Amino acid sequence: MAQSKISPDLIAAYRTAEYRVTVGAGFDSGAIILRIDEYSEPLSRLFTVLGDRCAAFITACNPFSMRQSHEENLAVCAHLRDGLERLTQIGRIFEGESHDPSGVWPVEKSFLVLGLDLETSQALGREFGQNAIVWIDSDAIPRLVWLQ
Repeated sequence: MAQSKISPDLIAAYRTAEYRVTVGAGFDSGAIILRIDEYSEPLSRLFTVLGDRCAAFITACNPFSMRQSHEENLAVCAHLRDGLERLTQIGRIFEGESHDPSGVWPVEKSFLVLGLDLETSQALGREFGQNAIVWIDSDAIPRLVWLQ
């Protein structure tokens, strides 16, 4: 598999993206917005309530930052979701989306997965051709983990 160097513009897009999660009614109005290297109080509370100490925010959309059709992205996300359901407990997968505030990149369907260890998260990201995943340890600070 040929891999190219990730451009500074693409790195900036990952760092400035908003990683949005729908956690359900009754918890912080149903949404959490994660930003890279910024502490997330709502996520910290979610960790406490559900007893988790880590999470991954992951997508299968647009492998290697090569834009795919909406239908192709939905299909690979369904495949990712199936894999996640085999790896984690019920109630630990939350639907979300990666959002580029500048509007250059389309919204990408994504998942916040509580309790998924870093090694497994990285393997999934690589399996689905991702340049990076967002990893959150017990400190509730989302960090980019580069896979390429």
